[in-house]
Amino acid sequence: MEQFSNQAIADIRSRIDQIHDLLAKGGEEPEMPAPLALGTGGASLRLVDQLSLSIQVRRLRKSHFGPAHITDATWDMMLDLMVAQTSGRNLSASDLATGAGVPLSSGLRMIAALERLGLAHRSIDDRDRRRSLVRLTEKGIERMASYFEEIALIRQTRRTIAM
Repeated sequence: MEQFSNQAIADIRSRIDQIHDLLAKGGEEPEMPAPLALGTGGASLRLVDQLSLSIQVRRLRKSHFGPAHITDATWDMMLDLMVAQTSGRNLSASDLATGAGVPLSSGLRMIAALERLGLAHRSIDDRDRRRSLVRLTEKGIERMASYFEEIALIRQTRRTIAM
């Protein structure tokens, strides 16, 4: 199995963030925000708006996925699983751990937590019985889809108000 460098993992995380933004915006290309400077009128208001949106999105994630803390690495796994699901690919537990930038042992604990929440399901790979494949459950797919639909509504509402 190929080992990934720290740079490769950082590139993967960056791409996941881009995919997250694309999904949140309903497939539109993300805008490049203007640089923000504190204390300069409009820039300060944009910063406050972005911070407010960030807080709102974080709270929305909690409301969609329950009181359990979905850490950044676990969230990266959920995003990877959703992308894999929509593209018809399978991901192994080690793929998820590598993509999240965590050791396999930590990744397996995170996957077990997702299973306990009913968001993911692990099964043995029929072609290589040493590997376990992980997929989102119907509940996981529904929660992810509704989460991103709600983010899109929030963004649309903010655009409408700004006009």
